[in-house]
This record gives sequence, C-alpha cells and structure tokens, in this order.
Amino acid sequence: MEQMEILARDARESSRLLARLTSAEKDRALLAMADGLERSVDTLVTANLKDLEVGRSLKLSGAMLDRLALDPARIRAMASGLREVAALPDPVGRTLAERTRPNGLHLRKIATPIGVVVIIYESRPNVTADAASLCFKTGNATILRGGKEALNSNRLIAEILVTAGRSVLGDRFPEHAIQVVPIADREAIPALLSLTRYVDLCMPRGGEGLIRAVSECSKVPVIKHFKGVCHVYVDRDADLGMAENILFNAKCQRPSTCNAAETLLVDRPVAEQFLPGAALRLLGKNVEFHAAAESLPLLKKGVGDRSAVMRLATDTDYDTEYNDYVINVRIVDGVEEAMNHIAQHGSAHSDTIITGNEATARRFLAEVDSAAVYWNASTRFTDGGEFGLGAEIGISTDKLHARGPMGLEELCSYKWIGVGNGQIRG
Repeated sequence: MEQMEILARDARESSRLLARLTSAEKDRALLAMADGLERSVDTLVTANLKDLEVGRSLKLSGAMLDRLALDPARIRAMASGLREVAALPDPVGRTLAERTRPNGLHLRKIATPIGVVVIIYESRPNVTADAASLCFKTGNATILRGGKEALNSNRLIAEILVTAGRSVLGDRFPEHAIQVVPIADREAIPALLSLTRYVDLCMPRGGEGLIRAVSECSKVPVIKHFKGVCHVYVDRDADLGMAENILFNAKCQRPSTCNAAETLLVDRPVAEQFLPGAALRLLGKNVEFHAAAESLPLLKKGVGDRSAVMRLATDTDYDTEYNDYVINVRIVDGVEEAMNHIAQHGSAHSDTIITGNEATARRFLAEVDSAAVYWNASTRFTDGGEFGLGAEIGISTDKLHARGPMGLEELCSYKWIGVGNGQIRG
C-alpha cells in the first residue's frame, strides 16, 4: 500500500531529525503535550463518544467498552503520565562500555534510539499517549495502530501531541515523529510491517490472537508477549502463612493482568496442611478451581459445605491464561517436578517459589527460564513501575533485545563510537 510506505518513509526521516533534540528540548515538548491534553478534555471526550458508538455497534464486551472509554479523570491521568516520562532520566547517549585498545583507539558503546517503532494495540486510547511519549523521550519515531473502534480518539490524541510539541520547539519538532495509521483496513498492518527499509521494530499489545497474527505477518522484528501463564510453587520448606498471602495476592489482587497467577503447584509433604486453608481463602473471592484428581479432596476439605466451583484440570487448562478468578491446582513431588511442569506449560512470563530453603530457591531461580523469577514474592510485581523503571511500554517474554518490563532503556539500541589519531589496521 502506497499510503503505508509514505507513512513509514516520513517516520524514518523524522527519526533522523529526533536525534538532534536535546534532553531538555524533549522534556519541554512532553510537558507541553501534557498541557495540551488537559486543555482538550472536552474535544477528546466528544471524539471518544463517537468511538464508543462504534464499539457498541461492534458488540464489544462491557470490559472492552470500559477500556475504550475516556473521561476527564482518564485524560488527566494520561497528562500525568507524560509529565512522569519527562521527569525520567534520558537514556539516550549513556555510555554502556568504554575501552582504549593497545594501539590508542578509544572505543565507547553508547545507547541510541532504535529508530522507527510500530505499536499495534486494542481499544485503550491511553496507550496512544503512553507509547508516543516513551518513544519520543528515547528519540524514536512511532507509528501507532489502534483498533478501528478507537480511531477518532487515537487520531485526535496524536494531533494534540504533535501540535503541542511544535508549539514549543517549532520546526525542530519533526511533524511525523508521532503518527497514527489513519485507516482501519486490515491489509494496512502486513503492508506496514513489510517495509524493512524504514521500520525497525514492532511491538503488539493485546490478546494472544492479535500478537500471533502480527508475528506471523511481520517481516520486521517483533517483541512478543503471547500470554502470561504464571505459577506459584509452594515448597515443602515454605512458611505456609506467607505462601497463602502470596498466593492470594498473585491470583486475586488483579486477576485480569498478565502477571496474575494461573497455576498453583504444591509440594506433596505440605499439600494436606496447605491446600484446605488456601482454598478457603480463595473462596472469599469466589475463585473457581481446576484441580488434579488428588488435589480435589483437599480443596473440598477446606471449603466444606460452602459453594465452590471445582472440576478436574486438563492439559489445556494448564496452558490457559484465564485473566479471571480461576486457578489450576496440582500436587508435585518436589522442586524438580514443579520446574518440569513450568517448562512444559509456562509462558516464560513470571513464576515464584515460596520456600525457606535457600539451596532450593537458588536452583529454582537459576533453572526456571522466565522473564521474571521470584523467591518469596508475588508474581504481580512484574511491572515497569514496580521495577522502578518509571513508565512501561509493555512486557516482553522474548529473549533477544528486551525481556520482562520494558521501560525507556529497553527502547534503546546502541552503537560503538571509535576515536583515533590515524590508526590503521595492519
């Protein structure tokens, strides 16, 4: 599609111009963008009402309509997010390594922008502001593709951000630094992601179906996070009170998130003591249990005559991200079997061991191959804010370039700078 090539080519040119901006200039622009959003509350709400009408015509669920909706409080939160990004240190230009070779050639490895980043996401128009601000702070031009149900909101947000940036930086602000794909045509995505000459990276945010579709059609690198099938393993040497608290937090504090626990693994020596009380605690949130056969009697013992949905777990259950008050339960014979289960059914997102045995914990931390692995802590901590990264553009379960919560530093690449005084290679 010619339209996508123009979009990508303009972004590439803007990425070169962004490299000229100083940290102070980028921060001034971000603060102006925040002010621009707050001044535009009424027009943003009006545009969003049109999107909500589209969403209803598409028969979106109540949860999806809630994600789509903008109100004054959410718009102010978007503005606050931009100010937080402005307050963060600029990672571009950091020295990552430095050395002088025997011949006197001085080498420095420095953080640089990636270039042109495509963000593909569903429903939530606040992602438009979040992603654009993070990319702008790191000197990346961004092309944003939200769902067709949010097109009016997304286009207006991008327009406000660009107008505000140019109001304080003038022509130094590249007019195509922040762009929204202006059409809802599905063919736009594969067309855009075939332009390897201009586009450097794609980051899809949304359900597993969206991410797989993007990954399969893209010719540019994609940072992926298919799903979060996270595990809590309660070891025989665990403090069971601590384990119950961590389990309850990991499953129930916000079950719709990708870092919520989906499977509980319990070491056989403590299963009879732990599972009844854990079941009773989870029942307070009406959690549904999908359990291995030998776990079911112990869970039922805990809830007694109280109502609880319980059924036998299947292999498909163990591979499922519920995003709801549902949990799989299985008894295992020690840390080896727990790690084997995680290796077979996990999604390389976040897993935790609860134990007082340091040797067991160290083994779990070393051998479980996930983006975040914890000892005596909830999986819910896998988050940019909780990691002290400030803002977050997403969570990667890939292994190359970035893994886990992605903040400003993960939106950078690097290059080597060599300074010599006439050296030639013999």
